[in-house]
Amino acid sequence: MVRVFFFLLAVLALGIGFSWLADRPGDLVVTFGGYQYEVTLMVAAVAVVAVVAAVMILWWLLKSIWNSPYAVARHFRARRRDRGYQSLSTGIIAAGAGDLSRARQMNRQAAKLISADQEPLIHLLEAQTLLLEGDRAAARKKFEAMLDDPELRPLALHGLYREAEWLGDRAAARHYAAEAVSLAPQLTWAAEATLEEKAEEGDWDAALKLLDAQRAVGQVEKKTANRRRAVLLTAKATSVLEADPLAAKNAALEAHRLEPDFVPAAVTAAKALFRQDDLRRGAKILEAAWKKTAHPEIADAYVHARSGDSTRDRLARARKLASLKQNNPESSLAVARAALDAGEFKLAREEADAAIRQQPREGAYLLRADIEEAETGDQGRVRAWLARAVRAPRDPVWEADGIVSENWKPLSPVTGRLDAFEWREPPERLGQMIEPDLLEPPSETGPERPESITPAIEAQVAETGTPAQDGKAASEGSPRSVVDGDTASERVASEGKDKVAADGQAPATVPEAIRPRPRRGSAESGEQRAVRIPPPPDDPGVKQPEDDDTVAPGRFRLF
Repeated sequence: MVRVFFFLLAVLALGIGFSWLADRPGDLVVTFGGYQYEVTLMVAAVAVVAVVAAVMILWWLLKSIWNSPYAVARHFRARRRDRGYQSLSTGIIAAGAGDLSRARQMNRQAAKLISADQEPLIHLLEAQTLLLEGDRAAARKKFEAMLDDPELRPLALHGLYREAEWLGDRAAARHYAAEAVSLAPQLTWAAEATLEEKAEEGDWDAALKLLDAQRAVGQVEKKTANRRRAVLLTAKATSVLEADPLAAKNAALEAHRLEPDFVPAAVTAAKALFRQDDLRRGAKILEAAWKKTAHPEIADAYVHARSGDSTRDRLARARKLASLKQNNPESSLAVARAALDAGEFKLAREEADAAIRQQPREGAYLLRADIEEAETGDQGRVRAWLARAVRAPRDPVWEADGIVSENWKPLSPVTGRLDAFEWREPPERLGQMIEPDLLEPPSETGPERPESITPAIEAQVAETGTPAQDGKAASEGSPRSVVDGDTASERVASEGKDKVAADGQAPATVPEAIRPRPRRGSAESGEQRAVRIPPPPDDPGVKQPEDDDTVAPGRFRLF
């Protein structure tokens, strides 16, 4: 557009000049070789312009003829380059789409038309083609060759990072991520990997600094950044709780301020305050968290706020906490545990039964078995409660990537992912779907051992592979525990504890009391008969009130 403007301006100037000469007549006389030439000014001006134009055209023709070989070569060279870039673009698209044959064809064609020194993206196309072919070792070499180019270095580091992750080499992957962060801090994948590395090393301050940098450049949203900062601060407070309670308190309080619903932050902050004898403030934090989420860790920290409190004092604290969230199974369980420790067996039974009515779970039945064992020592009734615990839904646990942990952790032990642990119910197990109606009704003559149980229970028992025991009736044993010093719930959990630590899922174990035993007098035949488990009464060992509900023979009362 500018060139057209100047061209029109030049034409306008020439027109004005010729018009000015036409309006002013005059002659131009030239004497040359004894001759005198006389022309008008207009003719002279036209002749001068024509001569200049002829000279310029002649110069252009001579220059074009002189440079024609170079121009022809440049034309073919540009055409070749254009075809090469077209092949390169088509090949990268084909590789991204997973079209191996097309990517391989375009790779060969682009390599012929463009040199790798001229266009380093040829290495990228070759690496992607090798990945499609399955030659990952050669692809890694191509990515390493791309490291020499400053522009392609972040791309090469990303490729090497993904290959290291594919090989399961987390150390190498995080090394490449750290290099990428040093080159380009705005790379999200590199910042995430480096953040997880710092957290895994326990360098919480460096992880927090990196998170602040991510938030400053807009890599993470404010809500996500606050959540991650709360997780990192809670992990830091947990790690220094014993050595530096003041630093733990500051970190945990900030985490609790950022995420008020984050249970580990509230519990850690309260514990740090308790260590500094600030019981009132720590209790308020736990009470506020309890009103939002009734969590057993909150109840445990609240009840055991002071190590010197008596069992009666802990029971009073449990009742106060339960009053903040009534008609809740966790409230009932907290009071029941404190009452069991204080020797208030009647209150413990009532609260445990209330928790079972509200939400029948494994922990409530195990607690009921502990209460029965501590109060009466009746192993028949204890085993019946344990049998119900085996079939009940499991209690929520801290779980991440299939791994169950007794305590919250900031990182997944499998993938190293930050904030991976969640409080939820673990996967269901075998035997949980067995209905109470499957059990045969108990004998009316007392605690005499029946001769059979349902096929569903037999299949569950056979799954454990337990050999036959001797044929004594279960109810003939001592009122003491089978394993001296262990509670009933500890016995049922001891068999599967190792497996929980190994694969994160509790095994479907069956208490010893309900495993198959041989009948008396049938040792020669080798035939085994399983034990039928009588359901416990609502309040074994204590006379039932007249207005209490009765239980029909052969059924467990769940509600």
